[in-house]
Amino acid sequence: MKPVVNIKIPGVKKKYSGKVRDLYAVDKEHLLIVSTDRLSAFDHVFPNGIPGKGIILNKISNLWFKNIKVIKNHIVEDDVSRFPKPFCDYPELLKDRSVIVRKTERIDFECIARGYLIGTGWKDYQEKGSVCGISLPAGLQLAEKLDAPLFTPATKEDTGHDVNVPVDVMRAKLGDELTYRLGEVTLRIYEFARDLLIRQGIILADTKMEFGFADNEIILIDEILTPDSSRFWDEESYRVGTSPVSFDKQYIRDYLETTTWDKNSPPPPLPDEIVDKTLEKYREILQRIEAIFSR
Repeated sequence: MKPVVNIKIPGVKKKYSGKVRDLYAVDKEHLLIVSTDRLSAFDHVFPNGIPGKGIILNKISNLWFKNIKVIKNHIVEDDVSRFPKPFCDYPELLKDRSVIVRKTERIDFECIARGYLIGTGWKDYQEKGSVCGISLPAGLQLAEKLDAPLFTPATKEDTGHDVNVPVDVMRAKLGDELTYRLGEVTLRIYEFARDLLIRQGIILADTKMEFGFADNEIILIDEILTPDSSRFWDEESYRVGTSPVSFDKQYIRDYLETTTWDKNSPPPPLPDEIVDKTLEKYREILQRIEAIFSR
């Protein structure tokens, strides 16, 4: 199977093309979001995609969207046969990898829940003894579980890296009430997913999510609890002090750290064995999440 990295719907102009998702206008109130098989890491899109990755991401997101009850989300329709024309005419292109959503006014912060000390949180802790301005006890190790999950926002940047910031930065921009609500919902979603995933032997280390306004109501948008937006670890092999075995994009990041690529120049193609192993990991996390909701 060839990866789907470029989406072209005859007669329909693309509204926006992101690192992974393409957007099309359906009408004044709705968008079509298509999850491609493109792969991004370190804010670069790689020349070769992961076959079927977009379908996996879309299926995982849709499962969570249907089962998270603490807040509404932007999904309107996920069955391509019920899409309006001309989109319903291209099931071979859009089936299982696309959704119709409500348009929203995006809140320009990523909302991150961290249950373990890893990634940029670990780097921040090593340098400052804190994560996004939140002081932590001395002597914590890589991948150590935190006493309580942290809410740490990041600014949404149109180019380059999103920037982790203290909650005070979000509060100054959005106000106390909205900041509190976003933090509360983010941690509730994290805890809900964490408690379900551990039953399947998966540790949810951290995850990021996005929100927007629709009719003056905050709703959950974009993707949710996918291997592109979360760190999923194998509980069986988890050891504090080491980088855990993961079922997410961290596998790609770890591989890239062993190469000579400088993370600034155009990225090289990924070797076939890395593509195959990544797809295997994504398929496994999909199967485990499906098992949670098939009971």
